[in-house]
Amino acid sequence: MSELKANLVWIFHQECEAPEDVQNLLVTGEYVVQAYRALRDIAIFTNRRLIVRDAQGFTGKKVEIYSLPYSSINMWSSENAGRLLDFTAEIELWTRAGHIKLQLDKKIDVRRFDKLIAECILSQ
Repeated sequence: MSELKANLVWIFHQECEAPEDVQNLLVTGEYVVQAYRALRDIAIFTNRRLIVRDAQGFTGKKVEIYSLPYSSINMWSSENAGRLLDFTAEIELWTRAGHIKLQLDKKIDVRRFDKLIAECILSQ
């Protein structure tokens, strides 16, 4: 397989609550499983899709929402953080829409995160 360059990259620092504006996007029967915060961005895993709330601009009032149904994810990989100067773990998603890279702060358990992705994708 040839090396693919990530189309989108986010760095998540901690678990958080899903923001109200994303809660309003959920369809009937959809619920939040877990959410993770970057500086201003938030990734929300629901029982049906991955939603990324990408705050943009100087004030962060402009918001772009990415919505990725789990059925669009073809493959994923996880890599734990190393010891000394390696501060982030990485999750990569290969999707019909492109390649997505998620970097996780050491405060986030990458294996628990990997299991979350597996449960979301494989239960579809």
